Amino acid sequence: MDTKDQLIGMYRTLDRSFGPLRWWPADTPFEVAVGAILTQNTNWANVQKAIGRIKPLGGTSGRKRMPGRDRQAAAETAVFVREEILKARFQEERHTFVLKLNDYAGVIHLHSDYSHDGRASIREIVEAARSNGIDFVMLTDHNWLQAKYDGHERSYDGVHLIIGIEVTPRYNHYIAFGIDEPLISCDLAWVFPYEDELDISPQFYIDWVRNKGGIGFIAHPDHEGSPRFHVKQFNWNDWSVTGYTGMGIWDFMTDWQGQLTGFARALLSYYLPAYMLKGPKKETLRRWDELNRTGKVVGIGELDNHETIKEMFGFEFRIFPFSKAFRFIRTHVLTEASFLEEGERNREIVLSALKRGRAYVALEYFEETRGFSFVVLDESEAATMGDEFYLDDMAIAQVELPQKGKIRLIRNGELFRETVGRELTCGIDEPGIYRVEAYLRRAFRYRPWIFSNPVYVR
Repeated sequence: MDTKDQLIGMYRTLDRSFGPLRWWPADTPFEVAVGAILTQNTNWANVQKAIGRIKPLGGTSGRKRMPGRDRQAAAETAVFVREEILKARFQEERHTFVLKLNDYAGVIHLHSDYSHDGRASIREIVEAARSNGIDFVMLTDHNWLQAKYDGHERSYDGVHLIIGIEVTPRYNHYIAFGIDEPLISCDLAWVFPYEDELDISPQFYIDWVRNKGGIGFIAHPDHEGSPRFHVKQFNWNDWSVTGYTGMGIWDFMTDWQGQLTGFARALLSYYLPAYMLKGPKKETLRRWDELNRTGKVVGIGELDNHETIKEMFGFEFRIFPFSKAFRFIRTHVLTEASFLEEGERNREIVLSALKRGRAYVALEYFEETRGFSFVVLDESEAATMGDEFYLDDMAIAQVELPQKGKIRLIRNGELFRETVGRELTCGIDEPGIYRVEAYLRRAFRYRPWIFSNPVYVR
């Protein structure tokens, strides 16, 4: 049987099976065949619209060859046809848009020996960052800015140190940047590092940071600690607050300490921490998605490393040397401006990108993530993480990974599309909050890798 006979056989089989039927928008055998093609990736309503536009042009007679442009215009009503057209049309525009942005890797939320519980010096932290290819480091010592006053906020041969604070009452920790004075006095910062005696409400210090021109993030919101190893819980419990820039969606210490359920597992987690990480907590992502439905809440990654020394079985364990810790949770920012070798401008570039949400969170222990992109675009505009996109009729979402992985496109907290590979491209015809999760297969399973900020499709 040659190809012609096979096609005729399929044609007749389709006609016997589907035409004419009252619920099927086709009448003639050729309409049945056209409808069968269109329905592979769209719904009946769109098929009916497409056939309705093709009929007056004589395109369902089976005896007329329509010009390609007319055929395209008639069938574009079917979503998947338009999707394929847009994919091809905007591939070049996507690359042009992405190439305009710089991708800088940073680490947010860490402590030096300026904190009561920190051990590493500024010099040691900067050297560890440089050896790990980190572009910027955002220091958050507890409650005070002495490192800033001592002149440490500057560039160090390619590593840009930005100094903020972590406000640390008993619960509801908050990290802030772009401010020049602490919330409380230096003396109180040392006497009451984690105590209720600070007697300040979360809304008060959120407002204080904003009024000073700074930006702030809710820190490790779902931290549980590890009772077995005497690690207290430091979660966020006041969700009535407003006015914060964003929140930590993946905190290394929260994730790592959550795996310390026994001594054997603790030792395994100490020597192979990246293999034990589970990724952002489900409740954290769920809350983040809900908050973004009604506003804009930027997601960041946190390290919260202190290089603390702990004793167990008579041995000392350093948790963790920054040379090792800097391989874990990073936050990348996408910027239109480029870093300078020196100057405060670099700080403003990073803070501006974070405020816009032009950022994604990554675990780079296994693979670097530069080359990741997430873009939504149509004929007239393009948007990436943190941007608003105003939907006219239909747009294309395009995700690209530097390595093969599992890509999940999330809309309003629910899975929208999923594939395994280096790219995902699909049509969008509904408003929503779209973000990306990517997982990398290592050691026999998919491990959390990349979590993007959303594109807000209006």
